[in-house]
Amino acid sequence: MTTSLRVPVPGGELTVHQLAGDERSDRTVIAVHGITANGLSMRPLARALSARDGGIRVLAPDVAGRACSNTVTGPWGIGRHAEDVMAIADAVGAQTVTVLGHSMGAYVAAIAASRHPERFDRVVLVDGGIAFPPPPGADIDALLTAVIGPAMTRLSMTFPDSDAYLGFMAANPAVAEVLDAGGTAAEDLRGYLEHDIVRREDGSLASSCVLEAIRVDGGAVLTEPKTLSAAPSLTVPTTLLWAPRGLMNQTPGLLTAEAIAAARLPDAVTVTAVDDCNHYSIMFADHALRAVVDATLG
Repeated sequence: MTTSLRVPVPGGELTVHQLAGDERSDRTVIAVHGITANGLSMRPLARALSARDGGIRVLAPDVAGRACSNTVTGPWGIGRHAEDVMAIADAVGAQTVTVLGHSMGAYVAAIAASRHPERFDRVVLVDGGIAFPPPPGADIDALLTAVIGPAMTRLSMTFPDSDAYLGFMAANPAVAEVLDAGGTAAEDLRGYLEHDIVRREDGSLASSCVLEAIRVDGGAVLTEPKTLSAAPSLTVPTTLLWAPRGLMNQTPGLLTAEAIAAARLPDAVTVTAVDDCNHYSIMFADHALRAVVDATLG
C-alpha cells in the first residue's frame, strides 16, 4: 500500500511516496524519476525490490514542480533536486541510503552522491547521468521537444478527459510498447501517467508539470558543466544501466557505448547494457527491471 510523506524543502513541501517498507526497514532506497514523470513511475521497482528483499524501504518523490509537488517553488535545477534528496534522507533519519535515478533522475542521483558521498552506499544511474550530444539548435524548448518528444509537447496542451491524455501519450511508440504488453507493467504506466493530470478551472485536463521547471532542469541536463561532470567524479559504488533504444523507441538510444566511453567514468562505476528495452521499458519490462533490481541490491 502506497503512503505519502510531506518533506519540508525550500519553497514548500515535497510529496514523497513510500512505495515499499516503512520506518522499521533495514535499508532505504530513494528513487528519483525523469524530467516530466513523477514518483509513481517507481512502483514496478518498489514491487520488484520488495519481492527480493522485504527489508527495503522505497521512497519516491514527486520532484519539485511535478504532480503533488507542483506547488513547490523554484529556483529549479538539478542541484536543487539533489539537495531535496538529502532533505528526504534527513527527514526519515537515514544516515546512509541507496539512490537510484532514471533519466533526469540519474543526473540528480549523481550530483547528490558526488556532493555527499558519505551518505550513500550505492548509486544506480538508469539511462542517464552522463553527457550526450544534444540535437542542434539554441532554443531550449525546441531542444527538449527534439529529445523527449510528446512528453514535452503535452505540457502546452489540454485534454477533454483522461482517455484523450493517455491516447496522446500512447502515440509515443516507446510508451505504446509497454501499454500494449498489458499486465501489471501497463497498469503501473497508466497509473503514473494519470498521476500527472490536473483539472483546470474550465474543466479541461492538463499536465501538472511546471513548464519553467522543465525548461531549467532540461537545460541543466543538456548543457550545464556541473551537472555533466558529476558522474565522472563519483567515488561511491555505482552502476550505470543503459538501453539500446530511446525515448521514441529509436536506435540508437539516449546513451551509446561511444558516449559512455567519452565520459571517462571512474573505476567506481560499473557499466551494463540492458538488452531489448527502450528508455521507458528499462523501468517496466520484467527482464530489464531484474537488471535494475540487481544493481540496486548490489
